[in-house]
Amino acid sequence: MITINGKKTETNAIFLSDLLVQIDLAKQLCAVEVNKTLVSHKERETYKLQDGDDIEIVTLVGGG
Repeated sequence: MITINGKKTETNAIFLSDLLVQIDLAKQLCAVEVNKTLVSHKERETYKLQDGDDIEIVTLVGGG
């Protein structure tokens, strides 16, 4: 069980990159924090998720 943007979520994802695929954000430009630490784009493939992780994801939105 993890928390994504304040919402408790169950996942079978092992790596952060797997989670982003599951929630359809793998191809979107976004910033990801895990437990208040920014995870770089390069680290997402190897960053292992843990039970209880608190994840914040911010995507870019265009407009004016």
